[in-house]
Amino acid sequence: MAHRTVGHPAGLPDDPHANVTAPTPGCPVEITLTALRGRWTTLVVRELLRGESSYSELRAALPTLSDKVLSDRLAQLAEAGVVDRDRRPGWPPRVRYALTPRGQRLGPVLQALWDWGAETTTREGATETDQGASHRG
Repeated sequence: MAHRTVGHPAGLPDDPHANVTAPTPGCPVEITLTALRGRWTTLVVRELLRGESSYSELRAALPTLSDKVLSDRLAQLAEAGVVDRDRRPGWPPRVRYALTPRGQRLGPVLQALWDWGAETTTREGATETDQGASHRG
């Protein structure tokens, strides 16, 4: 999908606020990219698209992800309004992470990014196995 600040390709609504000459923090595309910034972020979102999870379930699903990075990504996603952190009573207290409705809407965004990347990779001659099937899950 084209970035709105590059023009108004067919299929995208015309928005006068998109006629900027430099990236701005209020640009919807920049807001999305900021929410998804950082390595591992898309994989954390992918896991939460499958359903709510505890921290340990996320760690098990992404075994090479460090505790520090997972904690950072969950905090970043919560700050962006993508993830809800639900602390449940008990001892020890249990915490569950789930996508907010806003976070759920990232599913088609990630799918579009996957499709675009797969198309580009295929065009460049890579095989299906080389396309990073583990990212999509």
